[in-house]
Amino acid sequence: MTDNAASSVGPLVTGSEIARLAGVTRAAVSNWRRRYDDFPAPAAGAANSPLYALAEVQEWLDRQRKGQEVSPEVELWQAMRAAYGEQMVVGLAEVAGVLAGEPEAGMPDDVAGRLQALARAEAPVDLVNGLTERFMDSARRAGSDQVTSERVVRAVCHFAPRLSDDATVFDPACGIGVLLLSVGAVEGMRCRGQEMDADSARFAQLRADLLGRSGVQVVAGDSLRADEWPALRADLVVCDPPAGVTEWGREELLLDSRWELGTPSKAEGELAWLQHAYAHTGPGGHVLMVMPASVAYRKAGRRIRAELVRRGIMRQVVALPPGTATSHALPIHLWCLQRPENPGNADAGRTVRMVDLTGNSPDDGLEPRPDQFADVPLIELLDDTVDLTPGSHIRVRQRDYPGEYAALRKELEGEIRRLAAILPAFAPGSGPGSLDGATTSVADLVRAGLVTYEGSEPVSASEQLDTDYLQGFLRSSGNTRRATSASGTYRLDSKGSRIPRMGMDEQRRYGSAFRSLSALEEAMRRVGELSRQLAEVARDGLATGALAPEE
Repeated sequence: MTDNAASSVGPLVTGSEIARLAGVTRAAVSNWRRRYDDFPAPAAGAANSPLYALAEVQEWLDRQRKGQEVSPEVELWQAMRAAYGEQMVVGLAEVAGVLAGEPEAGMPDDVAGRLQALARAEAPVDLVNGLTERFMDSARRAGSDQVTSERVVRAVCHFAPRLSDDATVFDPACGIGVLLLSVGAVEGMRCRGQEMDADSARFAQLRADLLGRSGVQVVAGDSLRADEWPALRADLVVCDPPAGVTEWGREELLLDSRWELGTPSKAEGELAWLQHAYAHTGPGGHVLMVMPASVAYRKAGRRIRAELVRRGIMRQVVALPPGTATSHALPIHLWCLQRPENPGNADAGRTVRMVDLTGNSPDDGLEPRPDQFADVPLIELLDDTVDLTPGSHIRVRQRDYPGEYAALRKELEGEIRRLAAILPAFAPGSGPGSLDGATTSVADLVRAGLVTYEGSEPVSASEQLDTDYLQGFLRSSGNTRRATSASGTYRLDSKGSRIPRMGMDEQRRYGSAFRSLSALEEAMRRVGELSRQLAEVARDGLATGALAPEE
């Protein structure tokens, strides 16, 4: 959407912002869109993140008596949206600059006027925090990775090591500073950041200034190509790096000293960021990296992963719940590294903690249950693939193969005994074709009201007819041939099916035999499924060493 298009309809709002205006949930707004034909049509945006004209929405809410008075902060946000469009970071930086005492030169009049009025009634730090929250929510709704999601921030803060009050925290891809300022939230900590986008870096610094964080310094620049903090050695480096970027500068950085674990391939930009972060730690320093799950097993990064493990740098890998990265649906991991106090090979007896939270809700607690983590010896990770996916290691170590095998074997033996017990015994009959003489079509039985249908199955509707007897003869080969269409598919066709005429005692005798055959078929299916499960558990148990052949 162009600036002219935005200005032609006035300020725009998202569904989330409509919910705030009306004091309802986002789900209620979605219901309004479906239920009311006169709900305003989107004025801009994409199909999955539409934008609506604020004036039209307010008019509709007033007609429906669903609206509330629009707050001055909402009016300022909508004025900024109309003025800056997709460049909201520029607007945030300009607003923060004015609140920090910079001149208003260049700021649109509508934005400047609303900002002045609001600044007289609200503290600058509260105002900038409120606008930051709106921007983060807007980025989440749009599926943008422009800012680190609140869930990712919560996870990093949870797994971060305890730091002293004068520790140094560094984020080499800090964006607008959300992760950096959250992890290094203690007054007195030295927080350093670098961000490629100059407007984001400016806003991060201005926000820190307004928060009174004198120990925060954020600079603009490309961290990989132009490191502005070459001598910095931090106690903790946190980073949510850009994912899937192949043009990260590999050709010009081939001989860079930061690649002490191996030169990353062009496709492994995340491992370049990881080594950049690791290069900025001192002895004992920690790194917490947000990584796409695929980095844990991709072939191109195997050598670097092996070095992380072999040198004892990798301490923990956490597979976070789906939905933690709200800008996309891809699974993500949190890699926790620590630079050894004494360089050299790791103790062969040490382990890497694997934590798998993928079965949790993204809003659940982050402390793993006993069945959600395992301490895996380094030697077990150093195979041909060096797969650092937590789930693949936890499932093997947590699974009770002996118990599963014993339970399945007991159940299978029971089913086999049951098979022998239900296998019916039959005496010789009168000979093939002896029952073909006196037969009745099912169509006649239906017309006589003796048969009805429950779904597709015919059942007796009279005491003159036994249901098992009826269904048993209908499943005989003679009737199934009659009920097979020209394409070869089977369908039960009452018009072509016939059953012999018998008295009730004979019907019940035959019905009992047919029931035994149905029970036999069901037991055979169960035996087949149990046999498959038993063989699978046995193979995996033998392959992992959890089971062994008897002497």
